[in-house]
Amino acid sequence: MQENELIPHLFRTEYRKIVSVLCKKFGIQYMETAEDLVSETFLLAAETWGLKGLPKNPTAWLYIVSKNKAKDLLKHHAVFSQKVAPELKLNSSTEETEIDWSSKNINDSQLQMMFAICNSCITTEAQIGLSLNILCGFGAEEIADAFLDNKETIYKRLARAKEKLRAENVKIELPPPAEIDQRLETVLTTLYLLFSEGYYSSSQNITLRKDLCVEAMRLTLMLADNEQTSTPSANALLSLMCFHASRFDARTNSNGDLILYEEQEEALWNQELIQKGQYYLNRSSSGNKLSKYHLEAAIAYWHTHKADTHEKWENILQLYNRLLLLEYSPMAALNRTYALAKANGKEQAIAEAEKLDLSGSHFYYSLLADLYTGINNDKALEHLKAALSLARTSTDKKTIERTISRLSEKKG
Repeated sequence: MQENELIPHLFRTEYRKIVSVLCKKFGIQYMETAEDLVSETFLLAAETWGLKGLPKNPTAWLYIVSKNKAKDLLKHHAVFSQKVAPELKLNSSTEETEIDWSSKNINDSQLQMMFAICNSCITTEAQIGLSLNILCGFGAEEIADAFLDNKETIYKRLARAKEKLRAENVKIELPPPAEIDQRLETVLTTLYLLFSEGYYSSSQNITLRKDLCVEAMRLTLMLADNEQTSTPSANALLSLMCFHASRFDARTNSNGDLILYEEQEEALWNQELIQKGQYYLNRSSSGNKLSKYHLEAAIAYWHTHKADTHEKWENILQLYNRLLLLEYSPMAALNRTYALAKANGKEQAIAEAEKLDLSGSHFYYSLLADLYTGINNDKALEHLKAALSLARTSTDKKTIERTISRLSEKKG
């Protein structure tokens, strides 16, 4: 890997680890100090490596420089010597100021930071933003691009969230065993939303953001690999992500255009990820609590069967029925009507879909268009035009325009 590629790569993979370890060491009130310190380390790397060439072990170099910068702060900055050191019971002893860079402490620190960031004292948007910023190494501009916000808004949101965490004196630690399940719900919701944003991005120019999905999967895997946080719900969420990720390469073409499920090439589905999805779904079957992640993972599992059988769609329909009883959402209700059409026919599905009356959603009109196609093509075209007027992303618009063109040709 060339130097101009290595530093951005290391920033994405190591920044979060170093910041998490330093925050755990000093406390969340010094999060911004830790971020500044690590950013300075990477700036120094860019300058030094450009002049002297790459060190033998670039990653170790970053850790050593970060450690030395942290020690320097402990020695020379009054805010550390007067406030942090007494709290940490530090003195000038090198041994006591040593920073633990062991792989176990790095993983533990990231996991504990995840719980600190996903705290109900800050908004869901702030939790996702901080997760991307601190735990994934995303800059404010990248986060702004992902969520169609401007950079200044993201800066302010992150700053307010950090200030709130400091004010609440949130600890960077795993909750007590009795509280794990309750606190984990917020963490899982954040990771679910992060993956969802990547799977169907609201960005104007891209539908699938694999980078967001990969980061959500990496963080969820950390939960599943830790004995204290490897709950059935965490495993079910990871299973769901694996099943969806298995079809990434088939979801878009070389131009980035969306490929609908029925038109996807099964040969492009990643069988290794499908097997991992099955593995984590099996692991999620312990205990007696059924979460929405279990049901959505099971639905995603059936979507890894390309064959258009009645058994497949009947199973998906029943799973949606249970999901809506457990946690109703308009999108799940909309998706259920598609399964209903496959299992029981379009006429019954049309009647159910029109009851939903989700007139502000282009997905709603796209579904109605699909249901009316072959029954009343004029009405299908009307719905497609309504969907086009509501679509926000260029990819959605192109997909709808292609469908309109095909249906118009069929009519002609």
